[in-house]
Amino acid sequence: MTTWASVIGIVLAVLLVLLALAVRIVKQYEQGVLFRLGRVVGVRGPGLQLIIPFVDVMHRVSLRIVTMPIQSQGIITRDNVSVDVSAVAYFRVVDATRSVVAIQNVYAAIDQIAQTTLRKVVGQHTLDETLSETDRINLDIRAILDVTTVEWGVEVTLVELKDIQLPDSMKRAMARQAEAEREKRAKIINAEGESLAATALGEASDVMMAHPLALQLRNLQSLVEIGVDKNTTVVFPAPLMTTIAELGSFLEREAAAATPGRPDPVATPNGVPTGH
Repeated sequence: MTTWASVIGIVLAVLLVLLALAVRIVKQYEQGVLFRLGRVVGVRGPGLQLIIPFVDVMHRVSLRIVTMPIQSQGIITRDNVSVDVSAVAYFRVVDATRSVVAIQNVYAAIDQIAQTTLRKVVGQHTLDETLSETDRINLDIRAILDVTTVEWGVEVTLVELKDIQLPDSMKRAMARQAEAEREKRAKIINAEGESLAATALGEASDVMMAHPLALQLRNLQSLVEIGVDKNTTVVFPAPLMTTIAELGSFLEREAAAATPGRPDPVATPNGVPTGH
């Protein structure tokens, strides 16, 4: 009995070991590529899967989107400016069998092809295009990667430029350019303001010439505005032409009074003297 119990125990242990070797669990986000004696026999979905020990080999492949940072690359743009550009790529496996059979290490391959593609695409653009047209560059990089990775069963979903490092001398030059551009805009705006102000003043002067009392009313309004501060002494000039006319009338009256036998001139309302 002892011998039979030992044999039964050994058999059960072997069966348990074989069962452990035969059981495979595939997660929900994975697919299992099953090889039997070195040949692909199919793809197994999520759940509990049984294989033949020592005959079958299962490679589990993740179908989730993978985030892969692309290392900073020293690139010379089309206008001979040296920049360091880094990016990030997002991809996922769409054909588990190809990702295992067609290439040895799909992640390392995509990393290398992404770096070379980044240098190639950015090198075809000028510095200004690289800074302002990042969306088009991202699409170009993604299109090139898709053509290459489709044979590996991988789809590149997104590529984004992450950082663009410029030389210090180029940063200073761009700062000077931006400052000059802002000064130009300020001068243009100032000139436009002067033009509008001159036009408005011209129209106001035309109105005042047509209506002389408008100037007097404006002078009174200015006095009211200045008179808010009671401690201010205001010297307000009288209208020049009226003052000159009154002065001329005064001199003529004085001259007429000094001449014997000549009647005194009488000033009319418009400032012109007339004799009695």
